[in-house]
Amino acid sequence: MPQHPPLSILTVAIVALVAWRLYARLRRNIGRQHFAAARSWTTVVLFPVLVLLVSFGLKAQPATLGLALAGGAAAGVSLGVLGLGLTRFEFTAEGMYYVPSAHLGIALSALLIGRLLYRFFTVGFPGAAPGAAPPAAMHLTPLTLLLIGTLAGYYTTYAAGLLRRSRQAPPTHGTGIPA
Repeated sequence: MPQHPPLSILTVAIVALVAWRLYARLRRNIGRQHFAAARSWTTVVLFPVLVLLVSFGLKAQPATLGLALAGGAAAGVSLGVLGLGLTRFEFTAEGMYYVPSAHLGIALSALLIGRLLYRFFTVGFPGAAPGAAPPAAMHLTPLTLLLIGTLAGYYTTYAAGLLRRSRQAPPTHGTGIPA
């Protein structure tokens, strides 16, 4: 019979991993960023696949769940277009840099952090009852799907806009920031 790590170590490890990823996400949403085409392409490919997989899993569920996911995606696309409009671009000899809207990035990160904290406090930490079936509250809710759709739509639109902007010729009027 395999030995399982104690629940407290597993819980601490999960919390530490989530905290580290949230910190990395916040740092990416604030300040000057060097454009990396590979990261943008990964986002443009993986987020739509995620939304498709989630939507296929919703086929036997109430229509409100699919509508929440679709509504979130539509809101995310709109926020992505807004975010691109608020982004400052800089072209240097080292490549393209961009400064995303800190307010929009922080707001989206706060929504994600708030939802995760809410789920942890209302449902408990993952693996709280070993061997037990997951409670009904662990299933996707319309609010969770709305947030998933919003984040997926935003990041896909934003990454596609960064890719599009990187293909444009850099400005030649010396400021490094297009008018």
